[in-house]
Amino acid sequence: MTTHSSDRRRGSRSPLNWARALWLVLALTGCGGGVESGGTGRASFSSGPITGFGSVVVNGVRFDDSSATVTDADGVVRSPNDLRLGMTTDVHGSAITTDAGGAKVGTANSILFGSAILGPIDSIDVAGGRLVALGQNVDINSTTVFDDASVSGGLPALASGDLIEVYALIDAANGHYTATRIERKNGVTTYRLRGIVSALDAAAKAFGIGSERISYAGVPGAVPAALANGNYVRVHLQIAQVGGVWQATTLNGAVSEPGDADEVRLQGLVSAFTSAARFSVNGVIVDASGAAPPAGLALGVRVEVEGAAQGSVLVASQVKIETASDVADQEFELHGLVTSVDAAQLRFVLRGVTVSYSSEMTEFRDGTAAGLVPGASVEAKGTLTPDGTRLQAARITFK
Repeated sequence: MTTHSSDRRRGSRSPLNWARALWLVLALTGCGGGVESGGTGRASFSSGPITGFGSVVVNGVRFDDSSATVTDADGVVRSPNDLRLGMTTDVHGSAITTDAGGAKVGTANSILFGSAILGPIDSIDVAGGRLVALGQNVDINSTTVFDDASVSGGLPALASGDLIEVYALIDAANGHYTATRIERKNGVTTYRLRGIVSALDAAAKAFGIGSERISYAGVPGAVPAALANGNYVRVHLQIAQVGGVWQATTLNGAVSEPGDADEVRLQGLVSAFTSAARFSVNGVIVDASGAAPPAGLALGVRVEVEGAAQGSVLVASQVKIETASDVADQEFELHGLVTSVDAAQLRFVLRGVTVSYSSEMTEFRDGTAAGLVPGASVEAKGTLTPDGTRLQAARITFK
């Protein structure tokens, strides 16, 4: 994929690039930002689900997380060991480069992860691959990771009333959540919900997310500026409704801006759409006027966007629509030392993930299955098993 340095952008003299630069300055001025001289220090920002470890892999980039500050959506400092496949993340890091093996690599300075739903399951449709949790429709697909420890067996192992945490992409077109990871939880004292505001009633201090009504009358402090129809918010809720209305205990905006970054990569759903040249992805404003955007862009379409940003606006250099087959073919990767092996079941554990292999489905490189012993250094790539709990290795390479 193509990256653009700040030097090349400053060196362009075409009328189109000058127009885009002027639009960016005006947009940033209007939203309170400023354009600093001297460039952005070759920083990067990547937002999307985690698809690998051995470094944290987000949007195809391997970010070294050894010195990164990791926090959850509540601002609590966490460990890199708390990160899991399928978690939705925002990574601020160094410039993205290409290593000797052709992989895109960078160093993560900070990693933010956060779920979309924490609450009870209302209903499950196993055959249809969907469930309803906290009143929200959640769609399951072949790239939804189920936590092997708490949901062994995947979707059929869950039941109505179970408390679950769902990491997901939100479809503004129909209000559905496409799950990227699901875990079972116990003993929670508040529910949590990230979603898009609708039917805001400032006088009654209430709004909707999906089919659910939420009161923020009891939230202390000032109302966040993000509280407006069509915007993302994150709320903590009391576990019991009052008169059919959820009672919020905290209320915050829920969009992470890329800030000043020469290289930005977003993976998600179009959350607002004005035209193919101007839309938002996961709440981040995208100016695609110079990117030759593809036909078919619309609200709710799943995309990958690359470009550069200052403040809240991403000026795209590339926009790609992700088709259903692209999603189905999503590959996960793990790099590291084997920690345990179950040769009878043709499984081993790598980076905390159980990996399945077989002579029919797995290609071995620079070694054989006999070399899968604790301490062996390997790279495993493949797709999820049908229940979403393990990696089915298509290739295992010994290092």
